Amino acid sequence: MSTAKTKAQGIIDDNAVAVFSKSYCPYCRATKQLLSEMGAKYYAIELDQVDDGAAIQDALEEMTHQRSVPNIFIAKKHIGGNSDLQSKKGKLPSLLKDAGAA
Repeated sequence: MSTAKTKAQGIIDDNAVAVFSKSYCPYCRATKQLLSEMGAKYYAIELDQVDDGAAIQDALEEMTHQRSVPNIFIAKKHIGGNSDLQSKKGKLPSLLKDAGAA
């Protein structure tokens, strides 16, 4: 397993909610805002601000078949991107509670 894939998997495994993000992305901002409004404890990594961000993004694409950001995981399950998260707004409180992130 590549270093980037190991790092990505570690972030997913170690955090109830993990958001792979880019600092300038409006969809990433919307995701983090929604999670904050829900009182979620989440870990966000800004792929444009870490040296291995491109490699992590490649690894995530391999793992999830999704290249775009945000790439969101709750309780180690791939949720998808911002529109996927927004569409789950009603279920989010129980998803976060089950994940231990609320």
